[in-house]
Amino acid sequence: MTILISNLGRYEVLGELGQGAMGVVYKARDPLIDRVVAIKTINLSLAMDEKDEYEGRFYQEARAAGRLNHPNIVTIYDVGKSGDVAYIAMELLEGRELRDIMNEGPLLPIDQVLNIVAQVAQGLAYAHEHEIVHRDVKPSNIMVIRDGHVKITDFGIARMESSSVRTQTGMVLGSPKYMSPEQVMGKTIDPRSDIFSLGVMLYEMLTGQAPFDGENVNAIMYQTLNAVTPPPNTINPDVPEMVNFIVAKALAKGVEDRYQNAKDFAADLRTCRDTMPHSIHKVDLSIPPVASKSKLPDTVEITRKGGGDTEGIKSESNIRLSKAFDSSVATMRLAALTASSEDVDELSKTLNIPRPSAKSINQAGAVRVATKPLPKNRPSGSQPPEDTLNQLNGWNLLMTVIALLVLFGVTWYFFF
Repeated sequence: MTILISNLGRYEVLGELGQGAMGVVYKARDPLIDRVVAIKTINLSLAMDEKDEYEGRFYQEARAAGRLNHPNIVTIYDVGKSGDVAYIAMELLEGRELRDIMNEGPLLPIDQVLNIVAQVAQGLAYAHEHEIVHRDVKPSNIMVIRDGHVKITDFGIARMESSSVRTQTGMVLGSPKYMSPEQVMGKTIDPRSDIFSLGVMLYEMLTGQAPFDGENVNAIMYQTLNAVTPPPNTINPDVPEMVNFIVAKALAKGVEDRYQNAKDFAADLRTCRDTMPHSIHKVDLSIPPVASKSKLPDTVEITRKGGGDTEGIKSESNIRLSKAFDSSVATMRLAALTASSEDVDELSKTLNIPRPSAKSINQAGAVRVATKPLPKNRPSGSQPPEDTLNQLNGWNLLMTVIALLVLFGVTWYFFF
């Protein structure tokens, strides 16, 4: 039940804009300068056990966004506390969440998609230059306002160099569908993690489906760490080849193979957009169309218990995912097979489960050798696994023997 309030500090509450897990967002007026603002609140009495952490993270958002003055980042005006309610006063954005736009209509024209994502990249580049990593880039944290202008919101889990709010080692923060591989592993992250998250968002806007998806967080984690996504234009033929390369670079598993800064990412997106013919029919982003039946959420449930209608929920990518990897323990075995010892330790802390024994690792390895197919999307120039090479060498030897027998038969026929 929402408690009706008339004032927050000096601000006169005009109405409610929305509700979150920990507080309410209000529309309010600043009487000192007669300015209408949005007031984001957090009810500290709802988090008695972790009150200090929530309050610290809330003020961190104010400090993080408050030091940033950029056209593509929401402007913070003030921060305060009224009783058990902490609040941030920020600019009132008259627009729509990008998530709603993506859910409620058909795919946007490619040049419009590139324009939106380039603006987000420009805002992130500015934040990164000021040593702030957002860590939760996703469509529901992007607002599209007048004339397609974009604003990044919600710096609630941003990391600043001077921050007094520290994340525990191995603690995963963010939305699983948009996490970078290093975020999934609970490792230290830098601006290139935001670039990966933005690449996931770009892929989803281009194709209408997430590159890494599944029924639960473990399935998504596995895919984020291992799956090679098909090029966007195999799903949406309107996507130019150059965009395929941009997406592939943004979604590179290794940070060194990714865009090294968001400014270069934005520049490539603008260059590609400028080489394309402009869409004749732009989508008016200010007018909500008739809602579609399919909804793509930004987050997934950490656990899903039995019951309920689950028919038809599995995505195509998750259907191909072996059930052997659909648990935390199996994820740990997979990490033990493919990652370094340090990475396995980090993942063990993240999932809060012990490292697998040598026996279970060997058993998992045996299953892997027996069942692993040749990857369909293996990058050109990379080496296949050793078991696959052994199979290929066997076939090559057999084919060589057959060819020699045929050659011997032809020679015998003509000369004898």
